[in-house]
Amino acid sequence: MPELNEIKRTLSKVEKLELELNLKQLQINSLLTITQAINENVSAEGLFNMYNSFLRWEMGIRRMALFFKEGKNWEIKTHLGIPEELLTDDEVQEELSLIRNKQSLESATHPLLRQFDLALPVMHKDQAIAYACIGGFMDDDDNVFNKIQFVTTITNVIAVAIENKRLFKQQMRQEILNREVELAAEIQSTLVPKRLPHCPQYSFSSIYKPHFAVGGDYYDVVEFADNRVAFCIADITGKGVPAALLMANFQANLRALVTRSQSLEEVVREVNAAVYRVTQGDRYITFFLAHYDAKNKTLYYINAGHTPPMLFMGQDVAPLKTGCTVLGWLPELPFLHTGGLCLTDDALLFMYTDGLTDVRNNEGEEFGEERLTQFLRCRTQLDAKTLNTELLTHIEQYRGRQPYPDDISVLTCKISPDHTQP
Repeated sequence: MPELNEIKRTLSKVEKLELELNLKQLQINSLLTITQAINENVSAEGLFNMYNSFLRWEMGIRRMALFFKEGKNWEIKTHLGIPEELLTDDEVQEELSLIRNKQSLESATHPLLRQFDLALPVMHKDQAIAYACIGGFMDDDDNVFNKIQFVTTITNVIAVAIENKRLFKQQMRQEILNREVELAAEIQSTLVPKRLPHCPQYSFSSIYKPHFAVGGDYYDVVEFADNRVAFCIADITGKGVPAALLMANFQANLRALVTRSQSLEEVVREVNAAVYRVTQGDRYITFFLAHYDAKNKTLYYINAGHTPPMLFMGQDVAPLKTGCTVLGWLPELPFLHTGGLCLTDDALLFMYTDGLTDVRNNEGEEFGEERLTQFLRCRTQLDAKTLNTELLTHIEQYRGRQPYPDDISVLTCKISPDHTQP
C-alpha cells in the first residue's frame, strides 16, 4: 500500500507539472501572437479584441475592463461580464486615478470597481497610461497567481503598444502642423515689406518679431509717384496661424483699396466690411492708416482702435487718436473721423503694436508707454533705422530672461518737410 500511495503522489505531481507546462506554453504562444500582431501594426481595436479573447478563453477570466485615457477621462476600451448600465458611469474617474499599484478592489466604493477583484495599473514613470480591472476567476483554478502575473505582463505589452501608437500619431500630426506653420510663415514673410522707402522727405524702418512662427501683426508702406506715401500698422486679435490667415486676407484687401482710392475714410469703411464678412465679429483688427503728402507737408490719418502712435516734433509729443472703433467688430462703423496735421518741422512718427509695451522684466514690471516715451524723446534726432536698432537692444536688455508676451511690430517714420523738393 505505501508503494501505491507513493505512486499516486508521483502521478499527481506529474499531472501538476504537465498543467503548469501547458499553461506556460499557452502563455508563450499568446505572447508571441500578440507581439506578432503589434509588429504587423494591427489596429488598436484589433489589439483590444485579442486582449479580450485571450482573457476570456485562455485565462478563464469572467469579468474585465481595460481603461485608457481619452483627453482627461478614463474610457473602457474592452470589457467582459459588466452590466451595461455601469459602463457609462463617469464617476469612477476619481477613484480609479488614485490607484498607483496592483491592489485588491475588495474595499472599492464605486459600483463598477466592485465588480472586480483586482486592479492592475500600467505606469509610465509616475503616470498611469492604462488600468486593467479583472475578476471572476474559475473557483477551482489552482494557478490564479501565475495567471495574474501573466495577465499583468500581457496588459503591459498591450498598453505600451497602444500608447506608442498614440504617440506616433501625435508626432505625425505635430509634424504636419509644423510643416503647415512653416508654410504659413513663408507666405507671411512675403506679405511683410522687405524694403521700406528712404528719400530726403521721409524714411521708414521696421521691427517685426512674431510671438510664434507666424503672427497677427502687420505693417505696410505704399509710395505714389507724386511725393505721397500711405502707410499703416495693424494688430489682429489672437496669435498663430488663425491670426496670420486673417492678416493675409486683410493685407490683400488693403493693398487693392489703398492703390485705387484717394480717401482714407473710403479705405477704412471697405476694409471694415471685408473683415466683418470673414469674421462675423468673432475677431477684430486694430488699425492705424496714414497718408503723407510731401508737397503740401500734410499728414492725414485714421486710428481704428489701435494703440495711438506718437508724433514727436522737437520735445513735443502728440498721440494720434482720431478715428473710429476697431475693424471687423460691427458690419458698419458707427463713427469715423480723419485727423490732419501740417508738419512744419522735422518729425518722428512712431507706430507700434502693444506687444512692445507689454514686455516684462525679471521683476514682472511692464516696459510700458511711459518708458517708451522717455526712450524715444531722447532719440528723436536719430534716423529711423538707428533708432529701431537701439530700441531693440534696449528691449532685449530690459526683458532679461523673460519671453516676449506677444507679437511685436514697430514702424518708425522720420519726416523732413523742409527738405528741398526735387
